[in-house]
Amino acid sequence: MADRAQPLSAGLRLGAGAAVLLTLALTLGPLGAVLARAGTFAALGPADWAALRFTVAQATVSAALSLGLAVPVARALARRRFPGRGLLITLLGAPFILPVIVAVMGLLAIFGRSGLVNDGLAALGIGRISIYGFGGVVLAHVFFNLPLAVRLLLQGWLAIPAERFRLAASLGFGPGDIARHLERPMLKALGPGIFVTIFLICLTSFAVALTLGGGPRATTVELAIYQAFRFDFDLGRAAHLASLQLALCAATALVAARFTVPSAFGAGLDRPVARWDAGGAGLRVLDTLLLGAAALFLLAPLAAVFLTGLPRLATLPEPVWRAALRSVLVACGSTAVAMGVSLPLALAIARRGRAGMLEVVGMLPLATSSLVTGTGLFLLLRPLASPGDLALPVTVAVNAAMALPFVLRALIPAARDLEADYGRLAQSLGMRGLSRLWLLTLPRLRRPLGFSAGLTAALSMGDLGVIALFADEDHTTLPLQLYRLMGAYRMADAAGAAVLLLGLSFGLFWMFDRGGRADAGA
Repeated sequence: MADRAQPLSAGLRLGAGAAVLLTLALTLGPLGAVLARAGTFAALGPADWAALRFTVAQATVSAALSLGLAVPVARALARRRFPGRGLLITLLGAPFILPVIVAVMGLLAIFGRSGLVNDGLAALGIGRISIYGFGGVVLAHVFFNLPLAVRLLLQGWLAIPAERFRLAASLGFGPGDIARHLERPMLKALGPGIFVTIFLICLTSFAVALTLGGGPRATTVELAIYQAFRFDFDLGRAAHLASLQLALCAATALVAARFTVPSAFGAGLDRPVARWDAGGAGLRVLDTLLLGAAALFLLAPLAAVFLTGLPRLATLPEPVWRAALRSVLVACGSTAVAMGVSLPLALAIARRGRAGMLEVVGMLPLATSSLVTGTGLFLLLRPLASPGDLALPVTVAVNAAMALPFVLRALIPAARDLEADYGRLAQSLGMRGLSRLWLLTLPRLRRPLGFSAGLTAALSMGDLGVIALFADEDHTTLPLQLYRLMGAYRMADAAGAAVLLLGLSFGLFWMFDRGGRADAGA
């Protein structure tokens, strides 16, 4: 039943159509403006092909490591109940929602040349290691994407009905049987989509490669696009690279959508899950070590940033606080737009059965470069109005579009399960329109909607992309203000601004995620 197409109401068709048009306008429209300005393509040189090879290699390794490490960590969280579990789940999401530049500061404090790890190695008589280059880029990407993979996998574990575990207990299943019959089908359903989402994130990496790439041998396609715009103003080469990146990412998203299938566990009664299969002492020790190692790896860099910047928080200049207010308004606006676009799109995808072009369109913002999107919008809007006056509205729209793939990746599996379990029943009872939305859809999708809203707000808070192209002194956001403080070598104020940005990003994520976190922490 999960694969059968179900009828779309007129309101849902209208909402999904508007979402598709807006997504295409914010992805292909700016790219078309860049192509039109470029006129003709420039031939790709050896450095461009080297950047492409490096991009694909680091994205593949980063996605594989992130997903591979997330599976045992998410399993440990799913089968353990302990004091502070809900807080730990929320904290584990912090690295992904951090601004890249703030997180890199933390990684350098731990793994950098003078970081804690290298100081420890030096004390043992071992040579210091470098965080720059391929290894550093992969390390940073795993740091950012491991929490995302853990949260998405944890949602999958929580979606397995408790009745399935009760049945497994009555049949005498052990941990191996549980993994084979319950956990592996869930991983087969969610794993490809999670892998490709992380792969696409790493394909479009910019700030990580800029700060940790380590020279021409560690340059991503996104960084090559930036160099073509910023230093050479070679729009032909930049457009060619952007088109190549778009084609690669769109093909990857299409392949992932084809092989991602619903878990088909069926409906449950939402009872608590009693995991008898993980009661052995060995498994308890293993899960404890896994959770401790993951928490140390992900939280130590954040603690380093926090301890450095907290003393400066009270003395931050007034422009920083004004920029913080603008960032909060932008984040809330982006969240509202993203939820309004993603919900009808996810429901339309779920009711149409197997994945199709709608899902590919939903992944397009991740496939396109945020730098190219910002440049294209700049070219389109500059003749119409002052870029500074449009800085905040454009940032809201672009941030919402860039968050759409993450929101859909969280909503689509839950929406498919919803339609498979309750769609025919709702149709037979005559539930349509707003009544179906309020009585069935929103309550059943509360958890992924809360998580998606929190993720969107936090990502928007930390964005340092399109705002840099549009903003003047009166329209700066907190990440841009932080970047300018660092550029002026006001490192103490920059550390305080980083703590403020960390607190606001995490606070917005926690506030919107409360609905989902209540179930996840139960």
